[in-house]
Amino acid sequence: MRKDNLIRLLIESLDPNPDREGLQDTPKRVALALEDLLSGYDKDPAQLITTFKNEDYNDMVLCKDIEFYSMCEHHMLPFFGKAHIAYIPNDTIVGLSKIPRIVDIFSRRLQNQERLTTQIAKSMMTLLQPKGVAVVMEAQHLCMMARGIKKQNGKVSTSSVHGLFKDHPSTREEFLNLLNKN
Repeated sequence: MRKDNLIRLLIESLDPNPDREGLQDTPKRVALALEDLLSGYDKDPAQLITTFKNEDYNDMVLCKDIEFYSMCEHHMLPFFGKAHIAYIPNDTIVGLSKIPRIVDIFSRRLQNQERLTTQIAKSMMTLLQPKGVAVVMEAQHLCMMARGIKKQNGKVSTSSVHGLFKDHPSTREEFLNLLNKN
């Protein structure tokens, strides 16, 4: 069955007047929106990563305030926010535009924030083999804002730290200090 037919059935089950003018093209629009919002399934970070080897750089690289949009797997409602990712190279660096692309690949799937954070960190560890990776994600969840508890200003923060960020408190502290600078 086509996706827009499924959306049409859903609308018919929810709206007493599913044939009104405003809903005529809604099934197609919703199907296209879902395809875009969930476009990360057919993408592999290993296929898009450009690395540069034999670089003489071994200090922290921080890419912060990367906006992301994802879909809660429990309610199929959006959650959105910012990702902050740092890594310490081990002779290999990554093209900086690839870090937000990794975020997009994993966020464009049905997700929970905890798994999303871990997937990004583990992908960076696998693809770059760095000395360490740290990922912090801050998000607002529509399932918390618009239904259930209905808290408009609640934010959820998750983190995943590996290598030097996990083993050396001073490295983690440096990351957090850089993260908190404007």
